Amino acid sequence: MPVTSQEIIDRIQLPEEVDALLRSSPEVLAPADFAELESLALGGGESGSFDVAYDIPGRGPLLEATVAACKNGVAVNYAEVYMRRRDPDCMLIADEEPTDKERFSDRFGGPFAPVRTEILNWLGTQPLLVMPFMVGQAEYGYGGLLIAPRNAAFFACGLADLQGMVPWADVPEGFEPRSIIYLAPPFRHTHCKGRQVVVHNRQGDLHEIFSLNLYPGPSAKKGVYGVLLNIGEEEGWITIHGSTVRVITPYDNEVTITHEGASGGGKSEMLEYPHREEDGRLLLGHNLVSDEKRRLSLTQGCQLRPVTDDMAFCHPQIQKDLKKLVVTDAEDAWFLRVNHIRQYGTDPHLERLCVAPDRDVIFLNIQAVPGATCLIWEHTEDEPGKPCPNPRVILPRSIVPGIIDEPVEVDVRSFGVRCPPCTREKPTYGILGLMHLLSPSLAWLWRLVAPRGHDNPSITDTAGMSSEGVGSYWPFATGRRVVQANLLLDQIRETPGTRYVLIPNQHVGAWQVGFMPQWISREYLARRGGAKFKPEQITPARCPLLGHALYSMQVEGTQIPHILLEVDMQPEVGPEAYDAGAAMLTDFFRKELAPYLEEKDLDPQGRKIIEAAMEGADAEAFGSLLA
Repeated sequence: MPVTSQEIIDRIQLPEEVDALLRSSPEVLAPADFAELESLALGGGESGSFDVAYDIPGRGPLLEATVAACKNGVAVNYAEVYMRRRDPDCMLIADEEPTDKERFSDRFGGPFAPVRTEILNWLGTQPLLVMPFMVGQAEYGYGGLLIAPRNAAFFACGLADLQGMVPWADVPEGFEPRSIIYLAPPFRHTHCKGRQVVVHNRQGDLHEIFSLNLYPGPSAKKGVYGVLLNIGEEEGWITIHGSTVRVITPYDNEVTITHEGASGGGKSEMLEYPHREEDGRLLLGHNLVSDEKRRLSLTQGCQLRPVTDDMAFCHPQIQKDLKKLVVTDAEDAWFLRVNHIRQYGTDPHLERLCVAPDRDVIFLNIQAVPGATCLIWEHTEDEPGKPCPNPRVILPRSIVPGIIDEPVEVDVRSFGVRCPPCTREKPTYGILGLMHLLSPSLAWLWRLVAPRGHDNPSITDTAGMSSEGVGSYWPFATGRRVVQANLLLDQIRETPGTRYVLIPNQHVGAWQVGFMPQWISREYLARRGGAKFKPEQITPARCPLLGHALYSMQVEGTQIPHILLEVDMQPEVGPEAYDAGAAMLTDFFRKELAPYLEEKDLDPQGRKIIEAAMEGADAEAFGSLLA
């Protein structure tokens, strides 16, 4: 039997305004399970496709997205190119709680309260879908609720996978959501000049998210992340922005690595097996000047057991007194970008999971024909001959082989940076060697500046070098930057047994490398049991912000070329171009760190570390600041 609005009101603790909204709706549905959601996403019919459109005052019907039923899941394609990736400036704050973020009133010149009332009134005129879900890890997480127009059920499918749908039969009496997402797509056209806008409204124990667009990245994904960060800010803990993998060598040694970084920094790629050429070898790099290619033979790679993909839950209840960071996944599915998979055979492991999954999955920005198999290397084109740079798959954890569900201790925290090519003719900040070792103080600084880096595929603004902000999760946080900086510093201080490395992707000096540096570093660190090195095995990097470089790196008997470890040794770069790039990096750090020194409540030890960076301290000095 369909669930009535009165049953929903009786079982879930809701604000009076939401009670009224549900009572006024012509029809309210709480889905029984994912299969029902999937049927709703296709309009409940048998046509195999469904158009999601809204009547916009003054414009008439406007198509937002097309949903297609494929053999392996549901494929969603947005009519507008702009809606195919996250706008980095989409978050706005509606409340008066402390924040360093832009408020709704600052951008639109008036309070959000009247708009909020309009949104609730509009939702009250629509056939609605009401779906309870989890915010954060199932055992230690919090309740959430989605209220959405029925024709946007594909959005609910994505949220159900990402965060963990609570079927109506499992919703306990007195269910009290810590967060409510209100989905109102027409309002980006009527109130926001067509831009993606997600408004956060923190009201004590209820965190409201008003998603005024249908792309799930800023709301169903990062909006929920913002709720977790807000709870952590209040309670003193962090959900870090990183993937985690347990790496098992052919000799049964185990090392657990958490890889952090801005969007495009290689988090999902850290969970992938190395991409091989047709002959089975690994392409270390392609020299863009000389056209030389270097390869590595790796007969037997490590086994990977994934733990987290993007949001690593560090709740106090899972931490152990073992001096290492302990994490578990804060999500129930992964929002995987597959722009690098451009042909069959690039990543057989992921391709098999998506082409013949154990259950239907959600595809975004990937070409689809109803009734056919959706192929993750056939990306939707933004224009003829130009594929969308942000094709996505929402991959449920339940179908990932070897997944680890319990909390794990982290041996190494790596940080990924997208780097441009660096040459004598065009010096850039692409001076990072294949892997650098960071002291805890430098690791903290890199998490404060979090470079968004070169040619970022995930967001709409990719020009130049910019910062993703503190923790690389700052675009999703609602509170104050300095509070997050202090929490990160506390976390690093409290986990001295976890070590830190810095890994570039895309380019190492003049060499085009893709994500090979982190795949090679992962194999190397696992084989040697972690990132603990003797002094004679490392050397201070020429740029102090890069910590230490390795004297040598050997993987399965093959020596990694030294020019990939210290970029100033590359003949195409040389010391002068390297130093010019180091100056760019140093200036960038100083610009991003300066605002923290203006914060009165910055941790005193953190202040010393930032001041050292401003004064040009060397690697040894950084090492002594947070020993």
